[in-house]
Amino acid sequence: MHTVVERELNIDLVLSPDRTVPVPCRLSYRTADPYAVNITFHVTSSSPVSWTFARELLMEGLFRPAGHGDVRVWPTVAEGRSVVCMALSSPDGDALLEAPARPVTGWLERTLRAVAPGSEDVPLDEALREILGA
Repeated sequence: MHTVVERELNIDLVLSPDRTVPVPCRLSYRTADPYAVNITFHVTSSSPVSWTFARELLMEGLFRPAGHGDVRVWPTVAEGRSVVCMALSSPDGDALLEAPARPVTGWLERTLRAVAPGSEDVPLDEALREILGA
C-alpha cells in the first residue's frame, strides 16, 4: 500500500520587489515515487499547473541554495518571516515563488517519516508493469 502526504497552503508569486500575489497550492508526496515531490498551483482553478522535482532538492533548499536549471530553491527572510524561495523556469515562462518555511518544513518532515532518506525503494517489477501497462 502506498501513502500520500499532502498539504495545501498559499504561497506568494513574486511579481516585483514590491508586489506579490497569493497562489493556492498543494504539496504532494507519494511513497510510490519516493524520490519526488509535487507542487500543484492554482488548485482551485480549472487548469492547475504542476511541477515535480527531487525531494532531496527541496530538503537541501531549506538550508542553503540548491538546484540549477529549471528548479532552484533557497531559504531567505522576507518581511521578517522565514520563507523558501523557488525559482521555476520552463519554455512557457519563469516564476519566483515564496513559501512560508514552517508549513513546508512540517510537510517535508511528514514525508521523511513516511520514507526516510536512504530507504527509498522503487520495486523494479512494479515499475516496469506500470511503464509497460501490463
